[in-house]
Amino acid sequence: MTAYSPDHTLIDRPGVLHRRVPFHRLVLVETRKLFDTRSSKILTALVPVLTIGAIVARAASNPEAADLRTLIGTAGVGYVLLPVIAILTMTGEWSHHTALTTFALEPNRLRALAAKVVPCLGLGVVATVFAVLAAAPVTAAFGGPNAWNVAPLDSLGSLAENVILLGQGTALGLLLLNAPVAIVIYLLAPMAWGFVAQAGETMASWLDLGTTMAPLGSGGWTGLGVARLAVSLLFWVVLPAVLGAIRVLRKEVH
Repeated sequence: MTAYSPDHTLIDRPGVLHRRVPFHRLVLVETRKLFDTRSSKILTALVPVLTIGAIVARAASNPEAADLRTLIGTAGVGYVLLPVIAILTMTGEWSHHTALTTFALEPNRLRALAAKVVPCLGLGVVATVFAVLAAAPVTAAFGGPNAWNVAPLDSLGSLAENVILLGQGTALGLLLLNAPVAIVIYLLAPMAWGFVAQAGETMASWLDLGTTMAPLGSGGWTGLGVARLAVSLLFWVVLPAVLGAIRVLRKEVH
């Protein structure tokens, strides 16, 4: 009879233990799943096209502003879709009814969830590198001699923005386990915060990720800005992720 030891090592015969799946192998499997579905493949193809198109259009329309930092920031036009990929990844097990297989192969659900989170956040790193590679030749073609001046904090800010956006999508998908609802909330949140800001800027300045992340792209890492970003991260990323993980740990799998 198949059973599991307290540390989730598989016991398929009395006295015979098999080592559990290495974490790096789980990450590789979940990375493949990141682009397995038709929707994810379409988005993966669409994001680079939008990104390069936005960078070229920005530089061609205003060559005087075609510096590397500005063009890297322009990549955000296409990267607004990246969190949707993370949402689809976190909800895919439940919408495609494959959670039973996943948790049977890896009974420790926390390890399985962690393996899903790693490639989602890693996609933010890949997106940052791609933005630099896409912006560099355009900067060389349109930019002036001072177009290459990029402060280290600016580059780090762009990386942080992308990782945070992926973290938001990951947390929403994990909390709701319903792709359409999570995507709608993610896409409508900026509009909702726009109305809130009109009524009073105080709440939006502390809870709207779009507002609190804005200084990152310009290297504005001030004490108050960091505090506001931390509060919005707690509200949009940390709290939903924790509640979502608790929900998945307790959820019955059919």
